[in-house]
Formats: sequence, structure tokens, C-alpha cells
Amino acid sequence: MEKLRYPIGHFKCPEEINSAHIIEWIGVLETLPERLEGLVKNLSAEQLETPYRPEGWTIRQVVHHIADSHHNSYTRFKWALTEDKPLIKAYEEKDWSNLFDARTAPIQLSLNYIKALHAKLVYLLKGLSEDDLQKYYLHPDGNVPVTVAENIGKYAWHSDHHYAHIEGAVRREGWVI
Repeated sequence: MEKLRYPIGHFKCPEEINSAHIIEWIGVLETLPERLEGLVKNLSAEQLETPYRPEGWTIRQVVHHIADSHHNSYTRFKWALTEDKPLIKAYEEKDWSNLFDARTAPIQLSLNYIKALHAKLVYLLKGLSEDDLQKYYLHPDGNVPVTVAENIGKYAWHSDHHYAHIEGAVRREGWVI
């Protein structure tokens, strides 16, 4: 079950984040919208209702979750870059995934949103200075500081993590994409 929950493993932040990490992570964020759409665009309504793992979210919910989570992350980047050590607000992702829109909305809504959001996010991230990368926000779960650089890595991982969830379900079900 752990391999189904974390198909690419847990996020491990390097002790020292260098420019190669940042470039690689921004590349993941830049390509996610196209990769994700290519993976899910031909899935039927029935396939979208398939959980990516037993007792997991449906593929539809995962797509909407990516949009919701990355929306929140974009705001966190902005707070870290414009405020002095802001304490962010966490959100209940499981509750969000059970809302009407996450359970029933066409995935194209979130695919379009992810495309626009990632275009803005990548544009922002490519323009950051070394000083900007060291700015941080505080997560309310223990007031843990998260630097802008680390958050880039976390959301590159998050992109690949949920992509792997969907890709794994597609492969296990034997669907042609």
C-alpha cells in the first residue's frame, strides 16, 4: 500500500539546494500541464471515477487536487516573497477533495487552470534572485520555516507524485492513452 500511496517515494530536500536543483524543479513545473493533460485527456467518465489506489481519491479528484494544491502553493510563494516570515494558513485537502466540484466537475476546468497557473508560476520562479530563494514562510504545523527554494522542490515532487498516481492507475487498469 505504501508504494501505491508514494509511488516515487517521499520528498527529500537536499541539504544544500543549488541552481541545478532549481532549474530541474522549475522544468518539472513547466512541463506538468502538458504531461498531465496528455495522460488524462482521453479517459472516459467511468475511468475518471476510478480510484488511483484502494480507498484513494478518484483520478478526477486527483486532477482537481493538483489545481487546488498548486493554487495554494502559488499564494505561499507570493507571501514568502512579499512578507516577512509569514505564517501561512494550511487547508484541509481531504475536505477540499470531497467538495462537489472536486467530485464532479469536468477535469478540463482544472487542466486549463493548471496550465495558466503554472505559466504564471514558472515565469515568477525563473526571475527569482538568490536572496529571493532564501526567503521563507512558516508552516503552522510546528512553525517550520519553508524556503522558496525548498517549496519549488516540494511542488516539483508533488507534481510528479500525483502524476505517478494517475499513471500507475492507468497502467494497472491496462488503459491505452
